[in-house]
Amino acid sequence: MAEYKIKDLENLTGIKSHTIRIWEKRYSILSPDRTDTKIRTYSDDELTHLLTVSMLNRNGIKISKIAKLEQEDMNNLLWDIKVNKKPEDSMDKLILALVSLDEELFKGTMNGLIENYGLEKTFINHLIPFLDRIGIMWLIGSINPSQEHFMSNLIRQKIISEIDKQPIPKQDSKSILMYLPEHEWHEMSLLFYQFLLREKGVHTSYLGQSLPYPSLLESVDKLKPQAILSSWLTAVDKKFVVSYFKQLKKDLPDMKVFAGGAQIKSNSKELQDLIIEVQDIPELLEQLEG
Repeated sequence: MAEYKIKDLENLTGIKSHTIRIWEKRYSILSPDRTDTKIRTYSDDELTHLLTVSMLNRNGIKISKIAKLEQEDMNNLLWDIKVNKKPEDSMDKLILALVSLDEELFKGTMNGLIENYGLEKTFINHLIPFLDRIGIMWLIGSINPSQEHFMSNLIRQKIISEIDKQPIPKQDSKSILMYLPEHEWHEMSLLFYQFLLREKGVHTSYLGQSLPYPSLLESVDKLKPQAILSSWLTAVDKKFVVSYFKQLKKDLPDMKVFAGGAQIKSNSKELQDLIIEVQDIPELLEQLEG
């Protein structure tokens, strides 16, 4: 079972620590344990309860009334909020879906956001902040790998579903082959880039996770893209990253090679003559045209 401190609850729910303390003292909303040094600690159930209280409160129910509700009444009110599409509730809903492994809640929340904003704004304004909060939960040890995999795969599925709805651009002078190198399995950001590129009318060939180097060369020879794009997130030795792109430069001397991710950023100085580091889609498109 996870253990949260009050600052963790503030980071995850957006409710100020001062407010949480008032709700505890005045309305007995939470009943934290205390360490030997009197530091409050909270459980998964209390995080879930606080998210529920927060959503009810933001939807017009006074905290004094919420404190008097039976759990069944709270659940009934929460159900109405779960099925509505108010974007201001999205962060709480996504965290609640993560903690409780609730696929229906996740999909309903995502569908509402995409319907209101489209995938691009949903990803940038809602999913990235949510993934940042998942990072906080990782750091404090409050989620386990199964929860992280559950949520990551649902996000991945949703992006793929949105890509599947797009028309396939014609293969002309603007075409990009997209892949993850061997050892790399984190494809969410690359999938999102594929969505954005297709929105801009760029033909993409997506080869997926952990592509062996010889297969990359064979695919380039067959598909003849104008450029290739990869993402590097998993920690690898600096020598490996640099030698990989040196070999790629030797094998494909005329190819535009784009790459992004944490490993590219941390080794950008050593890679500056070998690749074009990806910062955003407009810059990528400008480089592609150049």
